[in-house]
Amino acid sequence: MSTIRITKQFNFETGHALYGYDGKCKNVHGHSYKLSVTVVGEPIKDNSHVKFGMVIDFSDLKKIVNEEVVDVFDHATVFNKNTPHIELAKELEARGHHVLLVDYQPTSEMMVIDFAKKIRTRLPKNIKLYSIKLQETETSFAEWYASDN
Repeated sequence: MSTIRITKQFNFETGHALYGYDGKCKNVHGHSYKLSVTVVGEPIKDNSHVKFGMVIDFSDLKKIVNEEVVDVFDHATVFNKNTPHIELAKELEARGHHVLLVDYQPTSEMMVIDFAKKIRTRLPKNIKLYSIKLQETETSFAEWYASDN
């Protein structure tokens, strides 16, 4: 049987600020992110299996990515917890806003590393994470490939 890659795409809205950055992105702003998650495996060969012919059911992959990434980051404001933005984060939380404090600068590059770690731990053993693409704007994106890591 052949090894197959399948991809599921997701969309979510997230705000962030890049502390110490020398451009406009030091200000709190947001993006309409497009996330593509590609996994690799062999389609199920057992014709009595309910998922016969599938590498992984798209709905199973969707559940994992939604629980680990989309539901967590959608309509949240993300700050590096080791920056002075912590005071702003506390104020926003006190006003009922969804705030995430992360251990990294919330760039697309660092977010794909975080997402890869979270998704990999949830995949069935016979399915491998192949790549993640996080599109921040129409012309800018970061990619993570298992073969590079």
